[in-house]
Amino acid sequence: MTIDATDRRILTALQRDGRMTNAELSEQVNLSPSACHRRVQRLESEGLIRGYVALLDERRMGRPTTVFVEITLSGQADDVLDAFERQVARIPDLLECHLMAGTADYLLKILAQDTEDFARIHRQYLSRLPGVSQMHSSFALRTVFRTTAIPVD
Repeated sequence: MTIDATDRRILTALQRDGRMTNAELSEQVNLSPSACHRRVQRLESEGLIRGYVALLDERRMGRPTTVFVEITLSGQADDVLDAFERQVARIPDLLECHLMAGTADYLLKILAQDTEDFARIHRQYLSRLPGVSQMHSSFALRTVFRTTAIPVD
């Protein structure tokens, strides 16, 4: 799919505020409301816009502690990877899981209430993951920068 400068302006604006009305969006990107609506529908149907979400405040939700967990598996066979991925997806406190190149096989991002809560998560879920040979956890002291916006240039 080819996207033009107007599509890019729409995508940029919606990443800043996905709840704006079509009238507000059309004004920002200098299109008629009907043309803007058609473009947004096309961007959605072609999968460039996957959905709309509310971004919650971790602290106010009682989950201020971010923990990154590096996991090394005992092997790289498909059955080992598949078993791990099926099980890790069941962890309710997990925000992200990435298959990595480098020293660790997977990098997990977990939100917890505090260190005691992370100990619970470790005991209930992480320690039971199949195929794990090594695990290293790092607690984020402070988030310096974060965005959900993908560059559209």
